[in-house]
Amino acid sequence: MTEKKIITDSGIEIKPVYCEPVSMKELPGNFPFTRGVHASMYRDRMWTMRQYAGFSTAEESNKRYHYLLSQGVMGLSVAFDLPTQIGYDSDHAMSEGEVGKVGVAIDSIEDMEILFAGIKLEDISTSMTINATGFILLAFYIALAKKQGANIRKISGTIQNDILKEYAARGTYIYPPAPSMRLITDIFEYCSKEVPKWNTISISGYHIREAGSTAVQELAFTLANGKAYLEAALEKGLDINVFAQRLSFFFNAHNHLFEEVAKFRAARRMWAHITQSLGATDPKAQMLRFHTQTGGSTLTAQQPRNNIVRVTLQALGAVLGGTQSLHTNGYDEALSLPTEEAATIALRTQQIIAFESGATDTPDPLAGSFFVEELTNEVEDAAWKLMDKIDAMGGAVKAIEQGFIQEEIARSAYAYNKAIEDKSKTIVGVNKFTSKEAEATPVFRIDDSIRVVQSEKLKALRAKRNNEKATACLRLIKEKASTAENLMPFVIDAVENLCTLGEISDTLRAIWGEYQG
Repeated sequence: MTEKKIITDSGIEIKPVYCEPVSMKELPGNFPFTRGVHASMYRDRMWTMRQYAGFSTAEESNKRYHYLLSQGVMGLSVAFDLPTQIGYDSDHAMSEGEVGKVGVAIDSIEDMEILFAGIKLEDISTSMTINATGFILLAFYIALAKKQGANIRKISGTIQNDILKEYAARGTYIYPPAPSMRLITDIFEYCSKEVPKWNTISISGYHIREAGSTAVQELAFTLANGKAYLEAALEKGLDINVFAQRLSFFFNAHNHLFEEVAKFRAARRMWAHITQSLGATDPKAQMLRFHTQTGGSTLTAQQPRNNIVRVTLQALGAVLGGTQSLHTNGYDEALSLPTEEAATIALRTQQIIAFESGATDTPDPLAGSFFVEELTNEVEDAAWKLMDKIDAMGGAVKAIEQGFIQEEIARSAYAYNKAIEDKSKTIVGVNKFTSKEAEATPVFRIDDSIRVVQSEKLKALRAKRNNEKATACLRLIKEKASTAENLMPFVIDAVENLCTLGEISDTLRAIWGEYQG
């Protein structure tokens, strides 16, 4: 009888039994941090429980934030609509049909003020999923904090600000790679001096995985992008022991519990060696800290309540893997934006794992498992091989420009979907254990009237502001874009003088052009 072979989506064969002895000399909190970045991990402090939310207008999103905070959320995570992500005001022709649909519409500092009404920015950590226009949203946030009377040296949070994965996997880029990298390093430099508690980038494997990569590819491509950001900052003359402390990562959690735990453990070990090889000597600059979101692409429209179980397994994998922050998806997100009920169940999933499961009682509870330790090594080895190929091409930017990373992701996505179609991979409720009866699931929709509301706000803002000052601010940004000066102070000045997101984006479009991928 032929022995059945079991292979993960990353191509790693799972042995029938693991019984090699494992040496466990490494302790949590010690280099290379395989077992966690803190010695006591969740025994002293739980991960930050975030719920990603943003829809419609700033007023509507603000109501959801207050609800989530009342239910025990420990940090906010803001989703922006597509026009905001690609630098168009809501009244621009390109924004039609998209305003407020996949996130909140933010056109000016006035929208940002409404978004956080009744929330003191000095008292809460905020994560913003924004990339091409990340520098403008960060400027809005800093300007609002100053307006609230906050000490900006005390405000904390994360801006995604990861443009390389946009070129490789997601597509919400504006400018070509060189000026985009300049904006990112400007943020590194500005925040290291002025907003030292802010995490200046969240290097994202999440969207790489959502585009169809394997766990190994997610790890390799994300760390390759991270290495490119380190090298760009070093070329600018920044101190790796300072700026690397404010870099964080954003990973996906999928259904294969053990491979996901192995991925997170391998990621910490690899990043510690990458930063060390580039000159980092401070342990805090060598630590990989990460946010996790459960896998949106794993959610099924068929039998959607099954997604509660999937999200629970994925969240458990993130916790066992040592995440610093976690968002759990609503079970209905394959159908619509999450309803309030679905968002509450998602948050309660985290709280039950935290306070009832025992998974938080000791750091790295799966350490020493023959299976997990060997799988960690195998995931790491496979990821290094991919990174070596990228290095041979000249790094992540060159690999993206040559289409290597995009082609690798596309190949894996095709193989995954083919396996579902031919039923060699089981998806419960989709290609096996199906039901003819459709479940009635409430859905949450946004109507197109939001664009009218936002357009009226913009009209009023432009009528009341000092347009001479606003024009002067935009002119100064245009002038400084052709120099090596840091743009952040000029962008902050512009938003404080009521320049809009679209106006600032268009000013730089006129200088740098748009990337044609």
